[in-house]
Amino acid sequence: MRIRRILWGWVAFAFASLLYAQMRGQAPTPPPPPQTQIQSQTPEMTKAQTGEKGKSQAQGPAGMTEKEVTKEIKSAPAETVIKDVKERGVNFDMTPEIEKKLRKATATDEVVEAVRRAGPKVRAQMAKMFMGPGQAGTLDVPKEQVQAFEAIKGELDPDKAIALVGDFVRKYPESILLSYVYSYGANGYQQKGDADKVVEYTEKGLKLKPDNLMCLILSLGMLPQPQYLNNHEADRDKILQEAESEASRALQLISQIPKQPNEADADHQKGLDRIASPVHAALGMVHLDLASEALAGPDKDELGKAEQEFKTALTTDRPDPGDYYRLGEVYKLEGKLDDAIGAFTKASEIGQGTMIKAYADRQIEEMKRRKAQGSAAPKP
Repeated sequence: MRIRRILWGWVAFAFASLLYAQMRGQAPTPPPPPQTQIQSQTPEMTKAQTGEKGKSQAQGPAGMTEKEVTKEIKSAPAETVIKDVKERGVNFDMTPEIEKKLRKATATDEVVEAVRRAGPKVRAQMAKMFMGPGQAGTLDVPKEQVQAFEAIKGELDPDKAIALVGDFVRKYPESILLSYVYSYGANGYQQKGDADKVVEYTEKGLKLKPDNLMCLILSLGMLPQPQYLNNHEADRDKILQEAESEASRALQLISQIPKQPNEADADHQKGLDRIASPVHAALGMVHLDLASEALAGPDKDELGKAEQEFKTALTTDRPDPGDYYRLGEVYKLEGKLDDAIGAFTKASEIGQGTMIKAYADRQIEEMKRRKAQGSAAPKP
């Protein structure tokens, strides 16, 4: 059972917003370094981006203002608001005060999160992340590829998105965007619950661009999960070893992401922690899986490693309820009933409105029963 929703949502969202802005000459604020810019090879865009005197004159939709977002929340369905902020971005970063205003205007949790992801700081962070640490040169993308990629990233139906990915691969097998296109295909299969296809598409993306963190994170979100391992039982040890190795590589790549000009050290580190969180969670799953393989009961050393990785994953300012749930499972196997109750309680609180809450609540009741019975040992 895998109940974690990895960071793919905000990862893909922010990357899509970044590309949308760059392909139209609209630089995020703060702008990404010059070497990360993607430009479409069209005379119209060149003309739109440069005035008579060579000054930058960005065209295309500007980021939505706080007033525009609030007005749309009051008058349009949540799906429309999410689509618009995804396509246009917003020109402000989420704060507690702004969140209160948006919720007062009846914004749902999904809308609030979408607006947060579309903010300049998140998009700037993704600019550093997805173009690869230290990558040089401007990426020139032909107009027709830009349009095809726009269609893929804007498609919310996973089946249609996967079909568009297939079309792109057939038409543009040499495209510089192909690695990222495979990422969106993997995302579509993740939404459909097809773990094997997720891994297949991320492998294709990583073959083209080994430092594609989008693919790495998606792959790591599947490799150590029961739903994937159960389909590849004969290769279980090899898969877990691969996941551990790939996680270490991902953490190394994340550590190389450069800081934005004028970005505070604390903000930079916070961004890195967010990106690294699902990687540490994947390592936690690897060690949890390895702990369960011991013949004489759960391996204490592996459980200790799993505990530490899940704790590290949860140091981010936006922890995933699935990580609290898995941490609760580790505590449960370690016989730490009070700690397990605490972790499952956090999973239930943060996972309001998801199936995580139901799973966590059942675990809490079980832990309380065992505690009342005076037994810390897990049931066989």
